[in-house]
Amino acid sequence: MSQNLTEAAAAAPTEPTSKPTHARYWLIAFLFIITTINYADRSTFSIAGSAASEALGLSPVQMGFILSAFGWAYVAAQIPGGALLDRFGVKRVYVGAIALWSIFTAMQGFVGFVGGLSIVGSLFVLRFLVGLAEAPSFPGNARIVAAWFPAAERGTASAIFNSAQYFALVAFAPLMSWLVHDFGWRTVFYVMGALGVVAAFVFAKFIQSPEKHPMVNAAELAVMKDGGAVSMEAKPKGSGGGFSLKRLKFLLTNRMLIGIYIAQYCINVLTYFFVTWFPIYLVKERGLNIMQAGFAAAAPALCGFIGGLVGGFLSDYLLKKSGNVSRSRKIPIFVGMTLALSIIACAYVEQEWLVIVLMAVAFFGKGVASLGWAVVSDVAPREYIGLAGGVFNMFGNTAGIVTPIVIGYIVAVTGSFDGALLYVGIHCIITMLAFGLITGKIERLKID
Repeated sequence: MSQNLTEAAAAAPTEPTSKPTHARYWLIAFLFIITTINYADRSTFSIAGSAASEALGLSPVQMGFILSAFGWAYVAAQIPGGALLDRFGVKRVYVGAIALWSIFTAMQGFVGFVGGLSIVGSLFVLRFLVGLAEAPSFPGNARIVAAWFPAAERGTASAIFNSAQYFALVAFAPLMSWLVHDFGWRTVFYVMGALGVVAAFVFAKFIQSPEKHPMVNAAELAVMKDGGAVSMEAKPKGSGGGFSLKRLKFLLTNRMLIGIYIAQYCINVLTYFFVTWFPIYLVKERGLNIMQAGFAAAAPALCGFIGGLVGGFLSDYLLKKSGNVSRSRKIPIFVGMTLALSIIACAYVEQEWLVIVLMAVAFFGKGVASLGWAVVSDVAPREYIGLAGGVFNMFGNTAGIVTPIVIGYIVAVTGSFDGALLYVGIHCIITMLAFGLITGKIERLKID
């Protein structure tokens, strides 16, 4: 059936004879679920961290390094992960990644059972391996979106999968907090690891390129192709796709991309504060218990999720009205980062409910501004979207290394999170400067 659809699409790509199907909408919904599990696995230690630190005797500095371990591997593996996606195709690489990161997540629950092993070292290594395995996920998402969606829908599609970072805490923070409270911190890792293994099997069954997918008809395939969709298939040797030093140098030195990289790093400072230290902040600084912190963390996360959808819809609406990609992507980013500055005010208020409100506003704004992956889909050279996404994600997730460690030291030295909130807020201003002064016009790049 898929062969017939492909032949039909090739014969009349711009004149479909039937009403287009909407398989791409089911596709992005599924990608949202996978990315939700992805981010929930990243935040397992932040939810279980307070109980684990007491049970294992971990200091704030040790916690900072453990929380940063994910970022070290995630950053280091971005370029190789992106190159693997281009070389071997999205499906094989992504399925293997989900299975591996889920196994390493589950293994964290066994730390401390084997005598003679360093607890800090074991947790660092396992979270490092989780980061290594998750590296291809977001470049894979970007390539799937670029293959399944026309340009006019990519802002919304990218916002949907990117908003999963907030929904992960909405959906799983209460569950993980309940598991810690009633069954102990180790159960968080067992449950999330098992869920990920199941997700890997489902992903393997559902995700295919649109040309081969049984739910896609010729008319929908024409919508994708006419809108500038690319291929998500593996690039055979000698085809000109994949990794080369020339392409890597171009991606590392292009001025527009440098501005995008800086902005993504700064936006991710907010992300990594939220998925690492925020629940601990609510317990240590604001005096909430673990159950209260889990539910309190869900409120800003929900606002971030809504903001992410609003940013994507707004950006695509502006693009359809104006046809100006730069303006359509940058306006939501400036509006969102302005709102996100409210995180600084949390250092100057006493009421817990007001802290949650300010955090909700900040993460709503951060969600609105989170259009980096839509921009990558707009600008990445067609044949090297995996590599371009890997470089972009490498720079952005360097924040996952720096932020937990810096905040750990700020808290250890000052005994307060006030300086940490100011540190996070300053990066909102830098984001606006990067897009306003460095990036320039947003447009598709060509390397060769």
